[in-house]
Amino acid sequence: MAEPEITGGAGGVSADYADLAMLARGSDDLARTLGRISVDCHAVAADPDVLASAVLSPVTAARFEAALVEVLDGPGGLSGQAAEFGVRAVGLRAAAASYEATDAAGAALIDAVRWSAGAMAPVTLPAGIAGLLITDPGIVTGLIDDPGSFQRIITDHPGIVDAVVGGAPGLLGVLTGGGVVTDVKGGADLVAGLYPDGTPTVTEIDGVADDARARTVPRNVGDIFEGLDYRNSTVSEGQPDRIDVKRIVGPDGTKSFIVNLPGTKDWNLPTDGFNRELNDLGTNVHVLGGDVTARERAIAMALHQAGAGSADPVMLVGHSQGGMVAMQAAHDRGTADFDFNVTHVVTAGSPVGRIAVPDDVQVLSLENKHDIVPHLDAADNPDRPNRTTVTFGDQHGTFEGNHGTTESYLPAGQDLDASSHPSVVGFRDSASAFLPSGDATVTSRVFELSREP
Repeated sequence: MAEPEITGGAGGVSADYADLAMLARGSDDLARTLGRISVDCHAVAADPDVLASAVLSPVTAARFEAALVEVLDGPGGLSGQAAEFGVRAVGLRAAAASYEATDAAGAALIDAVRWSAGAMAPVTLPAGIAGLLITDPGIVTGLIDDPGSFQRIITDHPGIVDAVVGGAPGLLGVLTGGGVVTDVKGGADLVAGLYPDGTPTVTEIDGVADDARARTVPRNVGDIFEGLDYRNSTVSEGQPDRIDVKRIVGPDGTKSFIVNLPGTKDWNLPTDGFNRELNDLGTNVHVLGGDVTARERAIAMALHQAGAGSADPVMLVGHSQGGMVAMQAAHDRGTADFDFNVTHVVTAGSPVGRIAVPDDVQVLSLENKHDIVPHLDAADNPDRPNRTTVTFGDQHGTFEGNHGTTESYLPAGQDLDASSHPSVVGFRDSASAFLPSGDATVTSRVFELSREP
């Protein structure tokens, strides 16, 4: 496997922006300090004792006054240095703001281009398909002879998914008369209205978390992904939504909690009627639309039942939809919907580029570049000092293989323990509350989540 691409975090571009801002603050402080010293020193020239000494020794007094003026107001003097550092602070702030504005404008431009392509799709798409069939008629017979080749094509070029998802709002806008849907979030919100979210219910399941991966105190990032892989593998398609909450007690008695959240297991359509399972397609579109979901509220209920307090550090670890809900919960941290101290989020194969979290929440996102699921929000993860994204390549040739925790994300997560990249090291160091080095105990409790109408 090739070396992964790592963006964001302590070694990311936005960390450089933060450094520019820090340098600006330092320049401001130095300018104020030098300015105060200059003012105080100017006052010395008018001190009564100095003026009185001029009567006794005019030549010496004159030399003193000249030297003081030179030091304060001459070339390289304190007054000039104060002004120079003040100007430098303004320049540093302007540079940081300009770079960040350029990044934001670039992302907005990409969204606008994709929206326009979607709006024009009713005209351009039929012509494009016809042109493709004329120039390469064998593509249809090739797909018929080897249906699996379609998956290979898409997973080799997952940017296709970005283009389709990013263009969908434009197409929906045209189909609904224009102006109704303006972005991906709005399009998801429109579809989410077809899926009633309901009221969450939580039931603790006894005697389930007996696997070693559920009972072992996590010591590194690989152990975190071991726990997620175990939980994700215990829930199959169409089965009830189950999560686990690990309560870690360190040698000093401090508590921390890790919640493992599997991905989507129920691909229900709106025509299927009300669905009691929370790990369904409806939850996906609700989160993509920016909604607080019944699954998020159910996780909060499970944390409460597991004994977590509002001040205890919480790490949310999720695969696919689980990562989406984890990020939304971090976004809602400290509110009535999720009144817990989420300090860390780990996602695996999750489309979370459009979900904002507080600056003090540390996020580690793993994305297989051949996995189409992280592209379902048509947005790159932002480069922020608190958001580290690790993109690796692991092509299995199928949607399922590239998205699986066991096949793709567990090995990639384990590899991070040997990484010396500053962003990965920074995340590992920040997560010490969840990765105790001394004697510690862990208790894992399993909860089944559901919803009522």
